[in-house]
Amino acid sequence: GNGYNKLEKLFKNAPSCKVFFAKEPLKIIRGKGQYMYDENGERFLDCINNVAHVGHSHPDVVKAATKQMELLNTNSRFLHDNLVHYARRLTATLPSKLSVCYFVNSGSEANDLALRLAREYTGHQDILTLDHAYHGHVTSLIDISPYKFREQSARAQKEFVHIAPSPDTYRGKYREDHPDPGTAYAEEVNVLIQDAQRKGHEIAAFIAESMQSCGGQIIPPPGYFQKVAQYVHNAGGVFIADEVQVGFGRVGKSFWAFQLQGEDFLPDIVTMGKPIGNGHPMSCVVTTREIAEAFQALGVEYFNTFGGNPVSCAIGLAVLDVIEKEDLCGNATKVGNYLISLLKKQQAKHPLIGDIRGMGLFIGVDLVKDLKKRTPATAEAQHIIYRLKERNVLLSADGPNRNVLKFKPPMCFTIEDATFVVDKIDEILTGILLLPARQTPQLLCTHASDHLEFSTSSPSPRSSLSSTGSPDTSLLLALHQWKSFQPFCLSLWNCIPESHHL
Repeated sequence: GNGYNKLEKLFKNAPSCKVFFAKEPLKIIRGKGQYMYDENGERFLDCINNVAHVGHSHPDVVKAATKQMELLNTNSRFLHDNLVHYARRLTATLPSKLSVCYFVNSGSEANDLALRLAREYTGHQDILTLDHAYHGHVTSLIDISPYKFREQSARAQKEFVHIAPSPDTYRGKYREDHPDPGTAYAEEVNVLIQDAQRKGHEIAAFIAESMQSCGGQIIPPPGYFQKVAQYVHNAGGVFIADEVQVGFGRVGKSFWAFQLQGEDFLPDIVTMGKPIGNGHPMSCVVTTREIAEAFQALGVEYFNTFGGNPVSCAIGLAVLDVIEKEDLCGNATKVGNYLISLLKKQQAKHPLIGDIRGMGLFIGVDLVKDLKKRTPATAEAQHIIYRLKERNVLLSADGPNRNVLKFKPPMCFTIEDATFVVDKIDEILTGILLLPARQTPQLLCTHASDHLEFSTSSPSPRSSLSSTGSPDTSLLLALHQWKSFQPFCLSLWNCIPESHHL
């Protein structure tokens, strides 16, 4: 088909690239605000692109970039006002103790540098991370990202990495009925620290997204970060808050997601990326003067060719200006609250919706097959995002079971947009609900069969539906579950190489 031909051309030169909607991938040629347009002029509502933070192709950002590019762009070995102004503006959004900026070019670069700062400052090597965490694509970060390294069966967990349970109060060890889940989950971290120390390991850092994104849109319970920070500091380590996906006003109530934990919590290092350049590759690590001076005292110069260049800083300043001028934090609160209220009405109507959690324009909808058992509805989630795409809405599913619909739209998302997308979700959920039980697997597997032509090129069954590698876990689960009583599903299952079977 047409989609396959496009993919074939793409993979000839970029074989590792993954796209959304593998059967008929979108070729996007322009964007405006919260909308993207394909090669045929079709408009799509963007609910997932947290890169275009203040809106696609925002005129103020484009103007700032163009104006500075006409004058100068160079490396940061020269003085330039943009760098000074941007560092001051950025640190003004943070607690005063976080005062030293290292400008880099991606979230992965930022998190990699954060690990280096932590290890050099503490003299320790071991890292505490959360289950299902993802912090970037470079080697040092794959090592501390269970979301990624568990895809590779031949890659064992490194002995310097210690995995704490995700502080998930919906389907985790300590749930919403626990009297103090924050303390309980923090104690799990303390146990890991003590166990590591007994084995002669010393903790350099605990790293966590302020709210887990790939882990399933997880909101840490109150008090969790404070108690973890106390345990980590007592062990001689530092606390790294990864704000790459969740920071910069997305949560509405505060500029940084870690601030939701309260004024008595202060990370030692904060990393940021994606949204700060509105699509331009830039990121930053902000830390304390004490850590920065210890890093500098080692005598190894840190230099980044493109980090903090005049164009990047001009863009960064423009993004901050737009957030302030258009009150996008206020908009995130207003529209986010409205979106959650609409989704909760759907929750009362549709038994597939198990949990709705979020803050501002960072929202997860946890889909379940059984409300009591909270069994992840993986195949149903994939069905929904594909049906939404047919209705010109771009949404995706994530989490360890890929059953959580995740909302992270541009911050200019409106009340009307929220109403539109929830109406479409209601249509699709109603369609599933009205199907006779015996037809549900047929419907989902029919959807699954559209993607099996790409089932032989990748060794990993964990890749997503948007991948052109092996079939997604959701497809495998659906086919495996229903193959015993649905001949159609059995025939599809038999098309999949044994190496991909669960």
